[in-house]
Amino acid sequence: MMRPSRPKRRRPQIHAGTPVWLFDLDNTLHHASHAIFPAINAAMTQYIVDTLQVERDEANRLRTGYTQRYGAALLGLTRHHPVDPHDFLKYVHTFPDLRAMLRSERGLKRLVDALPGRKIVLTNAPEVYAMDVLRELGIERLFERVIAIEHMRDRRLWRAKPDHAMLRRAMRDAHVRLADAVLVEDTRSHLKNYRRLGIRTVWIVGHLPRTVRADGTRARLPGTGRPHYVDRRIRSLKSLRLGNRPEGRSVP
Repeated sequence: MMRPSRPKRRRPQIHAGTPVWLFDLDNTLHHASHAIFPAINAAMTQYIVDTLQVERDEANRLRTGYTQRYGAALLGLTRHHPVDPHDFLKYVHTFPDLRAMLRSERGLKRLVDALPGRKIVLTNAPEVYAMDVLRELGIERLFERVIAIEHMRDRRLWRAKPDHAMLRRAMRDAHVRLADAVLVEDTRSHLKNYRRLGIRTVWIVGHLPRTVRADGTRARLPGTGRPHYVDRRIRSLKSLRLGNRPEGRSVP
């Protein structure tokens, strides 16, 4: 006897009107994997080696482990080691020629400006770096505010995405209802955690690094499907324009 099929649960749509767009910065508004992420990772590892006096392999283990556990390596370092957070952030986000390292979509300013509603940057990066990137991209005036990692702190701890309490507080301060927010982000764990709060989610994959096969060819992007907690999956910010549909399964 065949079991009756369950009706498919409808996913919320991203409607025209007045959404509040919460844009991640790195690998969302620009292609950080091209040059900036490798430089940041190398600088983080070197800082940990110099500050904690550990071997490079151990420094890499701490960096990646804390990033996966807390959402940002800084949080693990400040909670478990005598690290000056401001010194760390400055060291790993200072570049001699930021402009030469940046890559972004053609027509980025026009694409972001055309979106209806309010626009906010929500990033685990420090404010000075975020503002420098937005300025170099020519889009700093399109955002009403930048919520950087310094603004995510509470009285006791440093916090970062995907912390729930931090986001609720940040949205209250910005006078944003969670139901109106649309998070555009490359990191799936952030999308997954914040989808539970009722926020609509857009996973952008066009800037994610591809793996290289043994024969030197580039493999497909990781996670080519659309997870259940993602309302839209896009390769490019062009797909956020009204009337466009994301890659993969359509949003009903």
